[in-house]
Amino acid sequence: MNTVVLKFGGTSVADNIKLNVVAEKVINLKEKAKNVVVVVSAQGKTTNQLIKEAQELSAIPEEREMDMLLSTGEQITASKLSILLNRMGYPTISLTGWQAGIMTNSIHASAKVEQICTDRIEKELEKGKIVVVTGFQGIDKQQDITTLGRGGSDTTAVALQVALNADKCYIFSDVDGIYSADPNMITVAKRLDEISFDEMQEVADSRC
Repeated sequence: MNTVVLKFGGTSVADNIKLNVVAEKVINLKEKAKNVVVVVSAQGKTTNQLIKEAQELSAIPEEREMDMLLSTGEQITASKLSILLNRMGYPTISLTGWQAGIMTNSIHASAKVEQICTDRIEKELEKGKIVVVTGFQGIDKQQDITTLGRGGSDTTAVALQVALNADKCYIFSDVDGIYSADPNMITVAKRLDEISFDEMQEVADSRC
């Protein structure tokens, strides 16, 4: 394989012990693929905690400021994983959504990806580095941070897979496959045996 995209959700990266498990999986894929791009969510319940803290300050926080706040969760995960992989001998760099070239519309808290300029990612891959990208976020035309809504890290991973023309996109989750809806919320959700890239994009977007 030439390029693969991996996505790890909040449960998978919940603490430093689990980050070590994730690092081993990333290294295993790096041995098989020339280029590896990793998309991460915030650790554990970080996003929920940040929302709670904001609502303690204001009953209705401004959506732009919430995007500024919530985007920090993924940044923490990305930098910690990058620190770990570098220590393990695998050159790695973490990039925020905007550093990774993810451009969105200006609908805060529920933005849609409009285009991705992959120049920075490709430049780092050419150096032989693993690239860790913060999921769930991008930047709009006003240079404001935007978030893609809950579950937006899946959207980030799928969008990067398409933009980079990657061979594979692996989404590591706490469920046993891809479902037609969130099985934790929709009891009649069905596990899908196969799915196209376009359908996966639609499923990911529907979770936002």
